Amino acid sequence: MSTTPTNEKVRYGFYGRLSPDFPSQIIIDSTELCNLACIHCPHPAFKQSEHYAGRSQDPALNKKIVDEVREHGKGITQYIRYTGEGEPLLHRYIYDMMDYAVKNSGTMVTLTTNGTLLTKPRIEKLLDIGLGVIDISTDAFKDETYATIRVNGELPVVRQNILNLIARNKERGSKTKIILSFIEQPQNEGEGPLFEKFWKEAGADYVVVRRLHSGAGAVKNLADDLAKDDANKERTPCLYPWERIIVNPRGELVFCPQDWVHGSVITDYRTTTIKEVWQSQFYKELREAHTCNKYGKHAFCGNCPDWKQTRWPDEGRSYANMVEEFKNREIS
Repeated sequence: MSTTPTNEKVRYGFYGRLSPDFPSQIIIDSTELCNLACIHCPHPAFKQSEHYAGRSQDPALNKKIVDEVREHGKGITQYIRYTGEGEPLLHRYIYDMMDYAVKNSGTMVTLTTNGTLLTKPRIEKLLDIGLGVIDISTDAFKDETYATIRVNGELPVVRQNILNLIARNKERGSKTKIILSFIEQPQNEGEGPLFEKFWKEAGADYVVVRRLHSGAGAVKNLADDLAKDDANKERTPCLYPWERIIVNPRGELVFCPQDWVHGSVITDYRTTTIKEVWQSQFYKELREAHTCNKYGKHAFCGNCPDWKQTRWPDEGRSYANMVEEFKNREIS
C-alpha cells in the first residue's frame, strides 16, 4: 500500500490516492465539438488546425473504459470524468454513455459542462442518470465579463440554467453535487469573491477557483507569460503521469489532458488496455523524465510551461480533494 512520503526526496511518486496499478482518474474526452469560443481556451485555434475533425467519443470505447474501471479500478479510481476539448453535451450519445458509467463503473462519475445547453428537459435527463458531480464552467460574475471571456455565450441564459439545475436537484432530493468553476484571468480580476458568494448563496455545493494555464503551450501569449515568470525557478514534476489517463475522441490513450496538438498520444486504445499502458515501460520512462527533469525524449512535456499548475496530494487542495470529500460524506 502506498503511503504519504516522509521527506522531500520521495515527494514525487505514487502515494496517497496515486497508485502504480491503475489511474486514480479516468478522463473521457467526449467530443471535439464546442459551441463557445472562450478566450483562454485553445479550441478556437484548434478548430482551425489540422488536428480538428469534429470527432466524438465512440460509445463502444466508452463501454470498454467503464468495464475496465470496474475490473481494475476498484478502490483506486476516484472518478470517471466526462470533459475534454469540447462541450460534452454536444455528443449525440453522451447521456447513454454516462448512464452506463454510473451503473457499471463502481466509482463516481462527473460531468464538466459550460452550462449553455442545460435546458429543463436535459436537466431531468442528467438527474435521472445520478451523476456524482455536475461541474459548470462560467468564469464570470458580471454579464459583460462573461461576454468578453466566453464568446458566443450569454450569462443571463446560463445563470438561469444553473439556478434551474440547483432548484430541481434539491426538489428531487438528488445526491448530485453542483459545482461552479471560475478560472482566474485578467478579464475577471476582482470578481472571484462576488462569484463565490453568489453561487454559494444560490445553493451550489462548491465553488472551484482555478489557476489560468496555457493548454500546454497552445495559448501562446499565456505560455510566454508563464515561461517568463518561471525562468529562474527550479522545475518540479507534473502530477499527471502519476494521476490520470485520457481517452481522446480519436480513441487514443493520452497522458496529458491539455494536449491540443496530439503531442501526448501513447497508443490506440482499441488495441490495448488502460492497465497495460499505465504499467508500461513508456510510462516508467515518462515519469523518470519528470523526476529527473530530463525531457530529451519527451519534448511535449519539456516545452510545457504549465508544470507548476498541478498540485500533488500534499501541496494543497485540488479538484481531487473535493471529490474525495464528497465521497467520504456519502460513506459517513
